[in-house]
Amino acid sequence: MKNNKDQIQSEWLKKADLLTETLPFMKRYANKVIVVKFGGNAMGKKEYITSFANDIVLLQQVGMLPVVVHGGGPQIGEMLSKLKIKTEFINGLRVTDSATIDVVEMVLSGVTNKSIVTAISNSGAKSVGISGKDGNLITAKRLTKIDENSDSNLEKVIDLGYVGEPEKIDPQVIKALINEKMIPVIAPVGMGKDGLTYNINADTAAGAISAAMKASRMIMLTDVTGVLDKNGNLIPELTIDEALELIAKKVVVGGMIPKVKTCIDAVQGGAEASVIMDGRMPHSLLLELFTEHGVGTIIRKNPN
Repeated sequence: MKNNKDQIQSEWLKKADLLTETLPFMKRYANKVIVVKFGGNAMGKKEYITSFANDIVLLQQVGMLPVVVHGGGPQIGEMLSKLKIKTEFINGLRVTDSATIDVVEMVLSGVTNKSIVTAISNSGAKSVGISGKDGNLITAKRLTKIDENSDSNLEKVIDLGYVGEPEKIDPQVIKALINEKMIPVIAPVGMGKDGLTYNINADTAAGAISAAMKASRMIMLTDVTGVLDKNGNLIPELTIDEALELIAKKVVVGGMIPKVKTCIDAVQGGAEASVIMDGRMPHSLLLELFTEHGVGTIIRKNPN
């Protein structure tokens, strides 16, 4: 009986030690904005959403100011399939016509957004779901892409329809919600000066919002562990110049290129640092913020 009691007491002491170790990190990020991009396969599983919501609520409870920006590509694809609306991809980007943009907004600002808001509310915090159109948060412009595979000597502009990128961020609506102790959950849909609605990549939206909010961290939860070196090993920390060099040397390739560039843009725009990490790992968000070395790849400004 005594041994069992000693074992229980030992477990309690371990937990107390763990809490003590996290205290410096809580102080470091107290009253600091933490922008978290949530998306990928994790959004399709209820247990991931619940775990994510618990972690976000904990961040708020220890004094941080979390802001969530979410994607929803798989969910959009499922809805388009159900409605028998054909969709096309060019260079990995969804061509968004007038019928598709209606579905995109419905899914992102509706079902997907509210599922995250509900999970956060169920975890014990007040949360409000908005889109980039609310409070003129994101003024968007049509995204212009060049077809690098074109046989023509002239650059061929790809028409992606209602796909946009942030032109201006007005963070007043986010600040107002934070001041009321609420956690903003943002769908990456923006309004153009032309009055049209644009679908914006969630990574890009999160990066632009992080820069405008001068966030302490922009954390990009993905389906990979972070930035890898040429041998496939995780690189824990990079400066902007080092990250650009990895792209130039084709160590960073494919879909990781826009993610790394978004992190660079966020830091250059005013965020303290950006992190790319695996959102599928349980409590990865807490491990990144409450431990000395984190679990992903952090990208910082170049040293002076």
